[in-house]
Amino acid sequence: MRRRFFYSIIKTFLMRFIFKTYFQKSQRVRDTSLFALILGLAVSCSGSEQQAARPPLMGWSSWNAFTVNISDSIIRHQADLLVERGLKGAGYRSVNIDDGFFGHRDERGYMTPHPVRFPGGSEQMRELVDYIHSLGLKAGIYSDAGDNTCGSMSKNLKDINGIGAGMLMHDVQDADQYFNNWGFDFIKIDYCGGFHLHLDEKERYERIRHVIDSVAGRHIDINICRWDYPGTWVENIADSWRVSGDIRPVWSSVESIVKRNLYLSAYARDGHYNDMDMLAVGYNLKPSPFFWEKGLGLDYSEEEAHFGMWCIMSSPLLLGCDIEYIPEETMRIITNPELIAVNQDPLGLQAHVVQHEGDTYVLTKDVIRRRGPVRAVALYNPSDTEATFRVKPETLEFTGMMKVRDLNQRADLAPCGVIEAVLPPHTAKILRVKGKRVEPVLYEAEWGYCPDFTDIRGTGVKYVSDAGASGRVVAMNLGGSETNYLEWTDVFCRRGGECGVSVCLSSPEPVDFKFVVNGVAYPASVAATGGRFVTVPFKVKLEAGDNNVRIADVGTTCAAFDCLRIDTKY
Repeated sequence: MRRRFFYSIIKTFLMRFIFKTYFQKSQRVRDTSLFALILGLAVSCSGSEQQAARPPLMGWSSWNAFTVNISDSIIRHQADLLVERGLKGAGYRSVNIDDGFFGHRDERGYMTPHPVRFPGGSEQMRELVDYIHSLGLKAGIYSDAGDNTCGSMSKNLKDINGIGAGMLMHDVQDADQYFNNWGFDFIKIDYCGGFHLHLDEKERYERIRHVIDSVAGRHIDINICRWDYPGTWVENIADSWRVSGDIRPVWSSVESIVKRNLYLSAYARDGHYNDMDMLAVGYNLKPSPFFWEKGLGLDYSEEEAHFGMWCIMSSPLLLGCDIEYIPEETMRIITNPELIAVNQDPLGLQAHVVQHEGDTYVLTKDVIRRRGPVRAVALYNPSDTEATFRVKPETLEFTGMMKVRDLNQRADLAPCGVIEAVLPPHTAKILRVKGKRVEPVLYEAEWGYCPDFTDIRGTGVKYVSDAGASGRVVAMNLGGSETNYLEWTDVFCRRGGECGVSVCLSSPEPVDFKFVVNGVAYPASVAATGGRFVTVPFKVKLEAGDNNVRIADVGTTCAAFDCLRIDTKY
């Protein structure tokens, strides 16, 4: 009892210190490592009810600035620049060597570095990693799940040294070389070589994870680069995974990647994240040598929107430009400690859409404490025209007046009962909102988790636009297998007890399903709705706190599920 009381006092003190010192006076704070330390202490004092998640990776990667044309001196220089330009202090602490370091395999099947780019061989590679570590940084490496790397298969690059450089048939040798002999901490595993061989993604990456764990004897961060959300199996293998094709420094690319990740919030959890690819910022002084169209580049307001959305959606933050030529305006954006804190928040949550009007979106997520008084909020206008936002407190699970801070400008706004803003095209405003939290009454279907979901083969649930739905998106294609269900693990009830819960759906044909609450199933049969949404009521018992709710055993794949609504008057 005394220990819990002591922890409670310490936790309260630290939380107040964070709110007052960091969020309210954060212009005085310049190093997010201090903020991370404070958060870690606060979380550790809260006991088992709240454990800090491993945050998304932050750092730099060589591909978008140099493609395969890298060298020992280039990597060392970029590592130095991370420190010299204050990026390390802002949280960017990983230096990742992408494709292009490959030389040839020796008689044992071990990889040797490129003879021109890294002429000192394996000894030089080890010295390079040691140098990166000496700067207080971590070192990352690259490979492919198949036989060849993407650089070797690119029509523009055709780097022949990448032929046969993939991990296929060399898992053990590569794991030993990269993590034991050379000392790398992270690996990005591409799929160009696996794709042309038609390998089974799940089997192949599971094998690689098993070998790395066995050979390295320590945790190695793995990023799976399969270019689509691969499936829920990935969270047992990788720390992050790509959900899109390669980014380009043009707004249409940024917008398309955000769109692909808008409804994947349920699939980022427990320190595992949807990777939206490298940051396409910092090309205004030195354009990328990559084979992009001439003249591509984001203006600074687009860079700010790009960075803000990557932060609130908890994507890894990896710079891809030449650090030496990052403009000061871009540096101001990417070292903003308040935005970085949203990305590195100990809850590790990805923001989800709570309002979608016209072409605009409002996203939110809890920060610091679940169901707490503070939430991060994004007003996102990806369109080509000016947009007006009006966000009521109940949309954000608040009531009454709200205290609002503009994290882009690092400035407090006037308290308000409704958040109103006008945003230019291609912009986003990231806010910290504090208010009196209320019990949620709405859970959108697109916030739910489906074990069978994948973007590769299109099996499992599909999240489909529907103008008649409450959030303009529905969940379809459920049923057909025991694991093709929709699940919410956080249906919250403050007191617990009996209450009404309704399911909103439409279906062109009769549909049976089971509504399962904490393992108790309530069967339902619904007649064809003729394109209309109908409400199916249930009287259930909810436990105090978070509840597990499923829609399972759906009898037809054409039923469209809109949302759950909770009647809290019980």
